[in-house]
Amino acid sequence: MTNRPRIALVTGATQGLGLALVEGLASRLSPADTVYLTGRDAGRVARAVAGLPATSAQVRGELLDVADPDAATRLARLVEERHGGVDIVFGNAVMRIGPDDDPRALMDAYTQVNNFGTTRLMRAFTPLLRDGGRFLVVASSLGTLRHLAPVLHDRFDGLSSLDEVDKQVAAWRDAVLDGSAAASAWPAFINIPSKIAQVAAVRALAAQRRDDLRRGILLAAVCPGMINTPTSALWWDVSTAASPAEAAVPLLDLALGPVDPGHYGQLVRFGRALPWKP
Repeated sequence: MTNRPRIALVTGATQGLGLALVEGLASRLSPADTVYLTGRDAGRVARAVAGLPATSAQVRGELLDVADPDAATRLARLVEERHGGVDIVFGNAVMRIGPDDDPRALMDAYTQVNNFGTTRLMRAFTPLLRDGGRFLVVASSLGTLRHLAPVLHDRFDGLSSLDEVDKQVAAWRDAVLDGSAAASAWPAFINIPSKIAQVAAVRALAAQRRDDLRRGILLAAVCPGMINTPTSALWWDVSTAASPAEAAVPLLDLALGPVDPGHYGQLVRFGRALPWKP
C-alpha cells in the first residue's frame, strides 16, 4: 500500500458483518481515507452511516443493489471518477433463507444477489484495484467441493471464467426451479452450491489475473466462521458464536495486512486457506 488516500467499499453493509466491516475499516484507516457503506435501500444506508460512532476515515453511503444488472458498473464508474481506483472491496451482499422458506420460490432472487451479484461486483471493481489492493468475497467454509456430491464436482471445478461460473449457477438454479435438482444429487440446502459457486468465481478470476501477486493484490474468498445473528439462529445454536464485530477482525486483518501468496485465489478461514477438493 502507498501513502495515497485509500478507498474501501463494502456491499451489504447496513447491518451485521457488513456494518462491522465498515466500522472496522473506518477505525483502522486514516482520516484521508474513505470507506463506502453500500446497500440496496437508500434509507437504511443513510441510517447506518448516521449510526456509526466517530471513526478515523470518512464513511460515505452509496446505493448499490447487486441484483440490478447495471448497478455495480454504475457505482464503479462513480468511484473511478472520484478517486481513480479502489484499494479494498468486500463483497458481502447476501440474501438469506430460513428453514421454513421454499427454495423454489426464492431461487431466482437468491442467485441474483448471492451469485450473479458477486460476479457483477467482480467484473466491475477488480479492474479498478490499485497496487496493493484487496478484493475479498465473503463466503463460507461450506464453499468447498467436499460438501458437494462427487458427481457434481465438475460443475464448478476448473472453470476458467466468470461467464462459465454464471452458466453453471444458471443451470443449478433452473434445476431447482423445475424440480429436477433432487434427482441430480444437488443438496437441498441451497446455501451450499451458492457458496461453492462464489469460491469457484474467485478461483476462475484469479487464474486469469496473473499479474496480481507482483502488484501486491490479493483476490480471495473468506469465511468469517459462525456469527451470532438472528438469521443464523434460525438454523443453528449460535449462543456461543462470535458477534459481527468479532467475526470481522480476521477479515480486516486479511484486508489490511501483508499478502500471503498461498491465500491468492483461495477460500481463507482464520488465516488459513481451506482445501478446495476433498
